[in-house]
Amino acid sequence: MGELRKTVIDGETYVLVPEDEYEDLMDSIAAEKIMARIRAGEETWPAELVYELWETDSRIRTYRNYRKMSVSDLAAAAGISQPYLSEIESGKKTGSVDVLKRIAAALKVDLDDIVV
Repeated sequence: MGELRKTVIDGETYVLVPEDEYEDLMDSIAAEKIMARIRAGEETWPAELVYELWETDSRIRTYRNYRKMSVSDLAAAAGISQPYLSEIESGKKTGSVDVLKRIAAALKVDLDDIVV
């Protein structure tokens, strides 16, 4: 760490930190907050999944495959028929908000993760 200087403004003491070191400190604080969320059990996504989500034509299928679920498994967990889920995944049907919420819950993701 570089040289820290103190200054007094209106009777209060302040510490002056070089800008690069201040930015490094802020990055460290932000990183620690993220690591605390991970230690608390927040799920993280591998880069391969994130890249696939950018390019996929079916986020539901991508998450389903990531969770290692068959179409039948996900349909049963969401309380819908397998053909209906297949039509949603293929884009032939959109699915109601209620159905999409149930699919998201079964996939353990937020609704906005599957609808873009």
